[in-house]
Order: sequence, then structure tokens, then C-alpha cells
Amino acid sequence: MPNPSRLPAPLLQNWAWQAEAVCREVGSEPFFGSAEEEGRRGRKERDLQAKSLCGSCPVVEACLDHALATHEPHGVWGGLTARERRRLRSPAAMATHLST
Repeated sequence: MPNPSRLPAPLLQNWAWQAEAVCREVGSEPFFGSAEEEGRRGRKERDLQAKSLCGSCPVVEACLDHALATHEPHGVWGGLTARERRRLRSPAAMATHLST
């Protein structure tokens, strides 16, 4: 669960981007399936479906920024899985990003 102290203040401008998100139209299932029920292959297929939806989303960057800022531990946000987001936040990834 995200740390509540990392969540943006409950102001409209901090959350308005969500109104334009593609995921609002399709529901949360492609983004947050049950790993126990679907297995590894099913999870990969679900992640690919979610990433495809993210690819057409007008607010994908705001979504990813939110997930990185709040250390969102579950699901596909901004076109990245939780594992991919953790790698992106790793010290080595941050050093590479800062040096470019």
C-alpha cells in the first residue's frame, strides 16, 4: 500500500489528470489482476494488455510520475509494472538518468 504521507494533498489539481485516464473506461482488472489466480503466463498477458492501454492514454506521464512519487507497489501505472518502477528508482538507474 502506498505510504499516505507520500500522497499528494487532496486538491483538485493534484488528481485531475485521473479524469482523462484510459483506465477509467476499462476498469482496474487489466492493471491489477490476481497473481494467485492467473499464474505467471496470465500475469504477463495482463501486463501486456495494460501496457497497450497505457500506450494510448493521454495522461500516461502524469500516471507514471504519481506512481513513482508515491512508490505505488502494485499494478501497472504509467505503462510500467511495479517491478519496472522499482528498477527505475534504483540507485544505478537514477545515476544513469542524472548523467544523461
